[in-house]
Amino acid sequence: MELPIYQVDAFNGKLFGGNPAAVMPLAGWLADDLLQAIAAENNLSETAFLVGGEGNYELRWFTPAVEVDLCGHATLAAAHILYTELGETVSTLRFQTRSGELLVSPEGDRLSLSFPASRLIPAESDQAVCAALGRAPESVMMVQGGNGGALYIYRNESEVAELDPDFGSLGNAANYCVIATAPGDSVDFVSRFFGPSVGIDEDPVTGSAHCALTPYWAERLGRQQMQARQISARVGELEVELQGESVVMRGQGVTYMKGLAQVPG
Repeated sequence: MELPIYQVDAFNGKLFGGNPAAVMPLAGWLADDLLQAIAAENNLSETAFLVGGEGNYELRWFTPAVEVDLCGHATLAAAHILYTELGETVSTLRFQTRSGELLVSPEGDRLSLSFPASRLIPAESDQAVCAALGRAPESVMMVQGGNGGALYIYRNESEVAELDPDFGSLGNAANYCVIATAPGDSVDFVSRFFGPSVGIDEDPVTGSAHCALTPYWAERLGRQQMQARQISARVGELEVELQGESVVMRGQGVTYMKGLAQVPG
């Protein structure tokens, strides 16, 4: 059978920037192993599958290796396609997910995503993780909620930019994702995201990571609204805001490709 498929560059206003995600709207859910096989074939950090209509959807996200509990850039990509390609006109899209209901609304030329804020618990750095990253952090926070993981907090942007992880060693050292972060030179904070444990060595722009980054930097900097940059090779730009127990992320998406996928069935 043929299924529509789209590819969107998320959290950047230009093609070939931000984080590419595949979006596949479905009439009904396919078998989980088929969804995983499609995501592996797409070989992007995330493929978003959605079922529903009239502003209300079920949404699931798959890396090439596993289904995940939360994904920001693929949610933005799905909303972008619903508004630009599939005729949605509602003021707020509602997505039912493993992480509860997520809301997405247009704001000018951007989309605004409301996600649950993660909780943070101080922790000790792991020597094996530090060795795999190539540098020890100033401090570490374990992430509770979302996809979990750990914040490794460095002194400055250069220390994060210069990390050159051994991904094989990192995958062996940690069964969780690592978010490296520091104060930014020209934005409030920067980050990089390493996830070999979920089949993604380095994710270009990670919305779910900002569910942990935002409350951390809001407390440290003493303000709720901030400019963030993920300094991967593709670079992602986000405006983030802590609103009580929610994190609001604002960013753009650009459609790169649309077509039909040939799928068994």
